[in-house]
Amino acid sequence: METDFLIIGQGLAGSLLAWALIQRGCKVVVVDTGKENASLVAVGIINPITGMRFAKTADVETLLPTAQNYYNQLSAYFGQQFYFDKPMLRIFRDQTELAHCKKRQHQADYAPYLGKLYTLDQSMTGFSTPFGFIEQRQTGNLLTVPLLTHMKQFFIERHSYRQDVVDYKAIQLGSIVHWQDITAKQVVFCEGYQASQNPWFSWLPFQPAKGEILTLEHQVELPDMILNYGNWLLPFESGKVRIGATFDRENINTQVSEQGKQTLLKTLKSYSPGMAQSRIVDHQAGIRPCTPDRLPFMGKHPRINQIAIFNGFGAKGSLQIPWYAQRFADYLLNHNPLPPSCDIQRFQTTHFTG
Repeated sequence: METDFLIIGQGLAGSLLAWALIQRGCKVVVVDTGKENASLVAVGIINPITGMRFAKTADVETLLPTAQNYYNQLSAYFGQQFYFDKPMLRIFRDQTELAHCKKRQHQADYAPYLGKLYTLDQSMTGFSTPFGFIEQRQTGNLLTVPLLTHMKQFFIERHSYRQDVVDYKAIQLGSIVHWQDITAKQVVFCEGYQASQNPWFSWLPFQPAKGEILTLEHQVELPDMILNYGNWLLPFESGKVRIGATFDRENINTQVSEQGKQTLLKTLKSYSPGMAQSRIVDHQAGIRPCTPDRLPFMGKHPRINQIAIFNGFGAKGSLQIPWYAQRFADYLLNHNPLPPSCDIQRFQTTHFTG
């Protein structure tokens, strides 16, 4: 079987890159283990303003409309909505956060993303807001599980999907790539955190981080918005919410933990004691493929032109991947240069040993 691209991994990165290449007329085969990955655990929250200092995500003015258009195209194709605009209420945890937010309100480039500021005497149903809160705009969430399920079926129907575990030693490299009965011009690894074990790309300084998420069944009256109080809370069904996520660099595994559960509940209790008493109906864990500079790893191997990587999107994959997938497709097909900030060449001098 001949194909243009062999893509290893059917998480959000692999799926959206495969879609971009197929839309450009390429033949693609996607290989995946079929096991749960970080994309299937993630709730796909898109939030342009993050952190204690209310920092705007770099290039969000480009990334956000590209992501919205990309997901709208997929929704039109599959006949199901995947991305939902949903305002976020950001609860200030202390006076410092409040001060940073007020400062941002005076910056013109933050105006599209910051809405009404609620003072200390204005309460939020079900939550304590001792320092007030603000409405953030242009936030939302991506239904990653339905999207990836539809895309998997799309690949299957095109005979472009294999469920298998790829043994790196079984990949034969030459002028073209051979794996099992497949010959490909290029293999692209989109394996998430497992790329740290990839013999061709293990030199890249991945900084994986485990994240745990709880699903609660509750009876607290909540606004139909994302809540952010250091962790996030996302209503997704009548009487159900998801809360998350922990950030653990020490225990890199996909096993849920009592510590992770208690960490999430303790933080929630400090803002909503009633919600923290809700019944837990699900507990999940995934591994984010984070990087030191919070920018993705993209590019071809320094010495082997037939293998490439598209990875390292961390917690902002839902926002970043659509734009970067198009840039990477242009790079692979037309030799367009990658943005230097995400090209793996930035670590070649310091980390690649040959």
